[in-house]
Amino acid sequence: MKIDWDRRTCARRGHVTYAPVEGALRERLRADTGLGEAWRCLRCGDFALGDPHGSGPAAEAPLVPRGKVLRDLFILRFLAIERAVRGVFIVLVAVAVWRFSNSQDAVRRLFDEYLDVLRPVFRHFHYDLDHSPVVGTIQKTFGYKHSTLLLVAVLLLVYALIEIVEAVGLWYAKRWAEYLTVVATAAFLPLEVYELAEHISWLKIATLVLNILAVLYIALAKRLFGLRGGHRAFEAERQSASLLEIEESAGVMV
Repeated sequence: MKIDWDRRTCARRGHVTYAPVEGALRERLRADTGLGEAWRCLRCGDFALGDPHGSGPAAEAPLVPRGKVLRDLFILRFLAIERAVRGVFIVLVAVAVWRFSNSQDAVRRLFDEYLDVLRPVFRHFHYDLDHSPVVGTIQKTFGYKHSTLLLVAVLLLVYALIEIVEAVGLWYAKRWAEYLTVVATAAFLPLEVYELAEHISWLKIATLVLNILAVLYIALAKRLFGLRGGHRAFEAERQSASLLEIEESAGVMV
């Protein structure tokens, strides 16, 4: 089912009306009803009762995102939320690594104590904890130097900062954020493929697919790196942002 992004947004955020001073265009956007004056919404084209939200020359009318622009904005904000959640999670992991680096010996002793308690229980279910890949990975981290763990924590914080900056920029539909997202996400794709080759999981598969789709969508839809006409074609596409511009281009102005 096709989504009417204009009416969907107006239903959630309200209409946007404007009264131009130019006579013919003003009458085209205005209507008298039994309940009072109504003005045509610049986003969805429906008439809304009440005074206009603004007035003045048509050239000063607000540019209201509509149609495909609204759809793109919805997708960008979905990606922004995903980046923000991932960034916060990575920050928590970085803090955990940092705290672990400062109490490595204590954590190792606690882990060994719990392992001794759980070993007979798992042996009862014919599972050998001493040869478990998960246990082996945890034990391997105990051998890392304090400086190495601190470096890992710093790198994780840098990665989290990139994700959070991407999230903020994508939420406000900044073009620099779109470039940053495509470059940063594409740079980490080989690492995600390598991790997937080492150990397959549905979470890793879903993350890889989402990142590939995000790179392709943003690069193509936003015409980055000269694709589909590049920045000039992107700016030309934005010129049809409001109903008022459509009315003017139809020759309503006198």
